[in-house]
Amino acid sequence: MTEPWAHRLIEHEDGIGELLNRVRSIAVLGIKDGTDPDVPANYVPAYAQSQGFTIIPVPIYYPEVTHLLGAPVYRSLREIPDRVDLVTVFRRPTDIPAHLDDIIAARPHAVWFQLGIRHDAAARQLAQSGIRVVQDRCLQVELRQWGW
Repeated sequence: MTEPWAHRLIEHEDGIGELLNRVRSIAVLGIKDGTDPDVPANYVPAYAQSQGFTIIPVPIYYPEVTHLLGAPVYRSLREIPDRVDLVTVFRRPTDIPAHLDDIIAARPHAVWFQLGIRHDAAARQLAQSGIRVVQDRCLQVELRQWGW
């Protein structure tokens, strides 16, 4: 029997397309400062922004930075005044558990662990909290595949 929260773990193309069609705002946990344009934590959010998505930067480092991609920086997801549709995560899998309380408190519609990032226990906890989860996929690749 499937767990009642398991449907929130999105692993198929149809579920990804459905999710992306609902997304307008994206908080980027672990966004970089933009000095190296070849880093996915720089170019993926920039691409999403160029396609009309509202990007909300949540860097882990760079305490002196107040704006990224022209948007004000938040130091935690809880500080964002409006509920976001999606939190995309650019953190190592071992760093994810430290962010779970913050993610859950922010109550995003979904969380997206970028390509190469998978943490099944964290995904389960998020899903059990009512949050949809995508793991180990590139947001930019999926946006392009779905027409953005």
